Amino acid sequence: MMSTRVLLVRHGATVLSDEDRFAGESDVALSEAGGEQARRLGERLRNVAIEAFIASPLSRAVETARRIAAPHGATVETDPALREISHGCWEGRRRAEVESLFPEEYARWERDPFTFAPEGGETGLLVTARALPALLAKVEAHAGRTILVVSHKATIRLLLSSLLGFDPRNYRDRLDQSPAALNVLDFRGLDNARLSLFNDTAHYRDDPSFLPPVPTARLSKRWSGE
Repeated sequence: MMSTRVLLVRHGATVLSDEDRFAGESDVALSEAGGEQARRLGERLRNVAIEAFIASPLSRAVETARRIAAPHGATVETDPALREISHGCWEGRRRAEVESLFPEEYARWERDPFTFAPEGGETGLLVTARALPALLAKVEAHAGRTILVVSHKATIRLLLSSLLGFDPRNYRDRLDQSPAALNVLDFRGLDNARLSLFNDTAHYRDDPSFLPPVPTARLSKRWSGE
């Protein structure tokens, strides 16, 4: 049986990346730095035979995919099931502001973001229910080939939790995703996924000895140093 390879990419940095805001389903553009991260990943993957380029319809994901697809002269298709988790009434607010305005809800979300959502938002369970079937459908449609999928931080971590058998209630503690990070999943059938590369950003690091720092921000309190 031939393997199907998924190059699973988080979009590049956005204009809100340094502001620690809940972007979620808000349509935020790439920053200049984010565009350069995506361009460099495109150069890294220039000689890889990629059959399809697929992205969340949010502009930060589409633009990331377009920059990666450019050296291939390929177009990008979108799938709304791959969009980011919705944070409902928290959208656009800084994390500290949300914790101050909604202390009980924020505490519940910290404990279990898989089954709890802010008003008007989505649980991790709902995101998994829409994103996982969409990803597996792409794997099935491109069996034996390589595809590139650009999605979002929470959505990717939830997909990986499900595919690799992690407790999804702890996805914010156990998994990280840097802007424009490259993950590689190899499938032997739809029920057998292997993670071959995780959260790799070598394409935009000038120091070949670079190691990612211990997480200190935009994670759960366990890792944020608070």
